[in-house]
Amino acid sequence: MTTTSLLKDLLGHFKPDPDERPIVALQVEIGQNDAEQPIHRHRKGQLVLALRGGVTCDVPQARWMVPPHHAVWIPGGVPHSNRATENAHIYFLFIERGATSLPDKCCTLAINPLVRELIQHLAQFPDYPQDGPTARLAAVLLEQLPLAPVQQLHFPVSAHPKIRRLADALEQDPANRSTAAQWASRLAVSERSLARLVQRETGLTFGRWRQQLHLIVALSELAGGATVQQVAGQLGYDSVTAFITMFKKALGQPPARYFAELRQGNL
Repeated sequence: MTTTSLLKDLLGHFKPDPDERPIVALQVEIGQNDAEQPIHRHRKGQLVLALRGGVTCDVPQARWMVPPHHAVWIPGGVPHSNRATENAHIYFLFIERGATSLPDKCCTLAINPLVRELIQHLAQFPDYPQDGPTARLAAVLLEQLPLAPVQQLHFPVSAHPKIRRLADALEQDPANRSTAAQWASRLAVSERSLARLVQRETGLTFGRWRQQLHLIVALSELAGGATVQQVAGQLGYDSVTAFITMFKKALGQPPARYFAELRQGNL
């Protein structure tokens, strides 16, 4: 089975919704190619944790990034798709509604070492009984998950056709440095109208919105093994220093230190 079909067929082999336990975990290893799970939904909420590599989750009106040692929370019933970078090491958690107090909207969570260990342990026993040591550890995990800090690692995209067209163009060519005025001309609106539209539909200015896309792309590429120099070029930055400045301003640390802290479990 190829890695792409592994994710595509994952829920065909693993049905979380009929399971009556409050939480179950599944470990997934990705090989040498990107792997994608197409749009689907399930009754249970899903937590997608990346221990190595990265995962991008598409949900209605947003794209969520899961860098290493973070997880994206997807409430039950929300349609979504998942894409993992090469050599990713990820875990899927399926959580019964009402079993824990996680947000009612999608979000990215920073996962501490205790929670990571609990998730990894739970994934070793996919058929654990309703009572016993593993069930008790599962209960501890459900208590700990709501304490995870929420991270703003997502790219908002509304259903508005002009926003969707602009987002698609920027995602296909993130190095495109066209100005807001140039984009407004292509979309047959005034620059002021475009600025208002982006602010209303995404909550961000045009410049900040494009920068957020760059941050999501950068995290995904860096998590997949690309160098800072490669990512800076891919995003159209004039210099590596300019890219590092953007990254540090957004996440508080330059890329190398940010990922080092992730590996050490300090973020």
